[in-house]
Amino acid sequence: MYGRLARAGAWLHARAENVLAGMLAAMFAVFILQIVARYLINMSIGWTHEISVVLWLWLVLFGTAFVVADHEEIRFDLFYGTASKGVFRVMVVVTAIAVIALFGISLPAVLDYVTFMKVEETAYLNIRFDYLYAIYPIFAVAVIIRQFWRGCRAIWGRDDRESDPTKVSSGV
Repeated sequence: MYGRLARAGAWLHARAENVLAGMLAAMFAVFILQIVARYLINMSIGWTHEISVVLWLWLVLFGTAFVVADHEEIRFDLFYGTASKGVFRVMVVVTAIAVIALFGISLPAVLDYVTFMKVEETAYLNIRFDYLYAIYPIFAVAVIIRQFWRGCRAIWGRDDRESDPTKVSSGV
């Protein structure tokens, strides 16, 4: 059962990476189109900037929620790196509790704000802002779940420092 669940999780993670790669490719294509239109054709097209911003927002939040592993995130490692194993575990649990509390407290207001933003649209493509920012509550819930799991792993004695940040890869 666990093996099948792990394979399904690995498949979903790979599809999330594919979605992220597609968004990055689309953002690059729109960016190149914007440069060609502005500097070669001397025609300003505003929707390309809008799409780039939307894709960047979704890239960062979607990627952080579903693709980037905890050990791949950028951290202020000055204190974590020098702490003993026991102190490190306490720091991870305290950080997890703080992040869960802050994101949990803000989640109702975030949901309220995102649903309220259905009254606003983007300037060129008329994308409703609630659709545009719909990724943020998903990101917030993913952060809460990941920090809960990270805190539990620290309590159970699983050391997250075992990974080497110089050997981070896409999993291939």
